[in-house]
Amino acid sequence: MPQFDVEAITIDEARLAVQSAEDAFNRADLDRILSVFTDDVTIRFAEQPEMRGIEQAKRFLQARLARQVGYRLHKTLRAVSGNIIGVEWTGDWKDRVTGRQMQGRGCEFWVMRGGKIAVWDAAFNVWEAD
Repeated sequence: MPQFDVEAITIDEARLAVQSAEDAFNRADLDRILSVFTDDVTIRFAEQPEMRGIEQAKRFLQARLARQVGYRLHKTLRAVSGNIIGVEWTGDWKDRVTGRQMQGRGCEFWVMRGGKIAVWDAAFNVWEAD
């Protein structure tokens, strides 16, 4: 795991980071989403193998966005400690492949560096809305 100098962030900076990520995902704007991550980001997302770097993040997120129609996300800041942000999220979307309406809920921890997410650890549950 990469080691980073701890850059303590304020609660206001954390709120802004969470809102920026939520806004970017709700717009399904891949460039804007990628802008919240460092170029050397490490991603550990649910059952996915660990990803490293912005190019792997881009491929992963492109595939996700292509499958999620009408994605609506709400993120809630739950904790800030040093340079780590804890977030809870809920989302809903239509699955492009199955046509089913889906819902999800999860938790994530972000290790921040220079105002961007350097490590994204996420766990979540997904179910059909019906």
